[in-house]
Amino acid sequence: MPRESEPIENLKKYRKSGLEHFLKFVRELPTLAPKKIFHKLEEAGYRGQDQARKAISLMAYRHVRRIKRIYLEGAKRELVLPKSNFLLIGPTGCGKTHLVELLFQNILRLPTVIVDITTYSETGYVGQDPSTIVTRLLHAADDNPLLASIGIICLDEFDKIASGQNNAIFAGAGTTKDVTGMGVQRELLKMLEAGEVVVPLELTHSTYGDHVVMSTADIGFIAAGAFSGFQQIARRRGSSGDMGFGRVQKSKGPSLSRPDAIAVSLTPEEVDNISNFQAYGFLPELMARFTRIVPFTALEADTLKDILKGNVIDRLTREFEDEGFKLTVSNNVLDHIVKESIRRETGARGLTAILTRHLEDAAFEAFAENAGGEVRLELKDAEVVVIR
Repeated sequence: MPRESEPIENLKKYRKSGLEHFLKFVRELPTLAPKKIFHKLEEAGYRGQDQARKAISLMAYRHVRRIKRIYLEGAKRELVLPKSNFLLIGPTGCGKTHLVELLFQNILRLPTVIVDITTYSETGYVGQDPSTIVTRLLHAADDNPLLASIGIICLDEFDKIASGQNNAIFAGAGTTKDVTGMGVQRELLKMLEAGEVVVPLELTHSTYGDHVVMSTADIGFIAAGAFSGFQQIARRRGSSGDMGFGRVQKSKGPSLSRPDAIAVSLTPEEVDNISNFQAYGFLPELMARFTRIVPFTALEADTLKDILKGNVIDRLTREFEDEGFKLTVSNNVLDHIVKESIRRETGARGLTAILTRHLEDAAFEAFAENAGGEVRLELKDAEVVVIR
């Protein structure tokens, strides 16, 4: 048992007991070295994003090590690093939220929730109250406030709460962002810091339900978003001078000069300048709450092909085997699907949709016939054909 430190005393104020269960949970949290976490992610099927994966692996290690130091070793908070909040920026389908889910939920098994921040609005308006974000983490922790207090909250679609007063235009669209975003940003300020928030015990709009007061001092927040149009704003402002995006860059993805490009890759210089985010429509004090802003790159063809073979094809192959069929996909088809995904700028997310579309007719005709046999996908005249 740890000595009676200030953090342990603070935990006793919660109405639910569970202190012994909490300490046992913390004691059993795996303390994996950052390099080990990095490789475990690859073993679990995560591909690409080496620099971003290193940054998140180190964050995860520090989070667990910090929790153990405070609650098991009795270390004073002022002697340990403060908790980290990360912002992940990258095009759709590049693996941002998948990385969070895989690492914190599956590998470390910490209470973890991924919430769509666009469904929330400033307190008093239509939409979910931002305080219920922590309620969802509480439910993920089996309604144990102690476990929830060391969990991870991922705020997905974070870029969509940029203020409607900014000049940021969605790439490919002609509208500005949601006008309620600034209110949500203000509500998030205290959460991302290390304050105490009143958390409803149920996901309801009623203000009369049961509540619990929780500290966010040990909750790790990870925001994620595509930030469409961000690069255009950074370029217009000329914030990086000659450091990178002001000059021509080589890219295997879509041209960076296209104003409607989705799968652009931002540089560290572009995301490290907080004034770019202010121009995009974010409170500078909110951006200052993020310890690290991590750019994700658009996935290259080789990485997409590895994901297609190792994740998507394997799952569909097992489904066809369960139905008595052998599924074979030619290498030419794999290349064709990857090219289609790159053309659509949908990243890894689009691989399943494209392949599933080609297999729909075969599955519809073959499943439940008990006939068995082989289903092959071949490429003929630049078209995917299904052969039974």
